[in-house]
Amino acid sequence: MLDKFGIAQRIAKELQDGYYVNLGIGIPTLVANYVPEGIEVILQSENGLLGIGPYPFEDQVDADLINAGKQTVTTTKGSSFFDSAMSFGMIRSGRVDLTVLGAMEVADNGDIANWKIPGKMVKGMGGAMDLVASAKNIIVAMQHVNKAGESKLLKQCSLPITGLACVKKVVTELGVFNITDQGFELLEYAPGVTIDYIKSKTEGRLVISNSVFEMSI
Repeated sequence: MLDKFGIAQRIAKELQDGYYVNLGIGIPTLVANYVPEGIEVILQSENGLLGIGPYPFEDQVDADLINAGKQTVTTTKGSSFFDSAMSFGMIRSGRVDLTVLGAMEVADNGDIANWKIPGKMVKGMGGAMDLVASAKNIIVAMQHVNKAGESKLLKQCSLPITGLACVKKVVTELGVFNITDQGFELLEYAPGVTIDYIKSKTEGRLVISNSVFEMSI
C-alpha cells in the first residue's frame, strides 16, 4: 500500500519531456519532487507562476514565493511571474498538457467531485473547473477510501460535480486505474495489496486489465 509520497512518485512516471503541467492542491503538489531525470517539465500555477521547482529546503524558503495552495515553492531557471488573468488564459486556451488533481470522489465514467462538501464552508472553487474543462489529460491523485473505510471510487458521485467525464486515470494508495467505457480498469496494484482487496474497496464498476502487474516505484 502506498503513502502520499508513493502516489506522487507513481504519477511522476506519467510526465513526458516538454510537458506543461498544473499540479493541484494536496498530494499533486508532491509530484514536483519526483520529476524523472533526463526530461524537462514546466510546472504552472494558477496564481501566476510558470517554472515551479521542488519543495524548498528550510534555508530556501521565501514566504513571498508560493503556489496556488499557498505553499512555499522554488523556481527553475527561466521561470516567470504574471497575473492570474494570464495564468487562466493559458489554462483555458488548452496550453496545459497534464493536470494532476486531488479529489473527494471520482465516478467510473470519469466524473470528478473535488471542490465542496455541502454544509462546510469553502473559500471558492478555485481553478479546478477551468482545469478539468481545458486540460488535455487529467490524472487524479487521491485516497481510495474515506476515513470510514468507504470507497471514493464510485458508480456515481454524490458530492457537487467539478467536471463531467474528464478524468483519464486515477492513482490511489491501492493501485493505478484507467477510466474506460467499462469503468475503472485496474492496471497496477500497490505492493502488499491483493486484487480481491481492491475489489472490496471499489464501489464503481471495476475491470482487471489482462496485463495487470504489481506497481514499482
